[in-house]
Amino acid sequence: MNLIGKKYLFFVISAILIIPGIVSLFLYGLNLSIEFTGGSRLTFAFSKNATNDQIIKIRNVFEESKIKVSTIEKSEKNVFVRTQPLDQKEDLQLQSKLKSEFSDFKQLEFETIGPTIGNEITLNAIKAIIIASFLIVLYITYSFRQVPKPASSIRFGIAAIIALIHDVLLLLGVFSIFGHFLGVEIDSLFVTAVLTVIGFSVHDTIVVFDRIRENLKRQGGEHFANTVNDSILQTLDRSVNTSLTVVLVLSSLLIFGGETIRWFVVALLIGIISGTYSSIFNAAPLLVVWQEIISKRRS
Repeated sequence: MNLIGKKYLFFVISAILIIPGIVSLFLYGLNLSIEFTGGSRLTFAFSKNATNDQIIKIRNVFEESKIKVSTIEKSEKNVFVRTQPLDQKEDLQLQSKLKSEFSDFKQLEFETIGPTIGNEITLNAIKAIIIASFLIVLYITYSFRQVPKPASSIRFGIAAIIALIHDVLLLLGVFSIFGHFLGVEIDSLFVTAVLTVIGFSVHDTIVVFDRIRENLKRQGGEHFANTVNDSILQTLDRSVNTSLTVVLVLSSLLIFGGETIRWFVVALLIGIISGTYSSIFNAAPLLVVWQEIISKRRS
């Protein structure tokens, strides 16, 4: 099976998957939770499923109190409201007004995060992703420093990071679309999912790269594309089976894990499937394309 011969097809598939998300990121951005933007989150409960009329009345109460509402969502008996930052006194006043409107009203949660803390969390999240990516390049470059010619350890590191960026962009793009059309928020659990996906993606890539290095030592680098293709085929079953076991576990969590971790699990599922694809069909073929470009320049 000549997978390397179809490398440009795989690149096109990746582009088709990523471009809609990138467009969404430019148009809509990410629907950030109050952990990043600052604000208050209130959860209200009713004895029966919340209706649209109740949502309208809740919004009117906030407007009368001159409180800016970012979002109002409902899920069966619960209503979730996100607003500008509120203090305890404002929350008590709101509860009083809402109780006068609804006899079966109860507040389950009230949480406020200031804009300064939100900005700090955002900056720390970005730092974590950048530092992790930088350390990965250093690690792979060092680990593959003795890879036989014509390969280069720095190429292995850069190819791994490009595959990693592919996975992160796909994940961000999908959640940008989810945020705009489904109201899904980006919170600290999502950042955890991104960092987990980065680790899994690099792990899968290193499995393929390590086999390429071993085969280069045995076969030499004269037929680099064939060596890479053989290495992919030799590790294909292992990569797919490893990812499949994780996907099965995450699918069970998605079904039985409950509302609080649903989108965290969805993020992991998307990222792990993307990471398996990019490790096999993007990272290794990139090494071949890079080598072909260098060979043409030398000839």
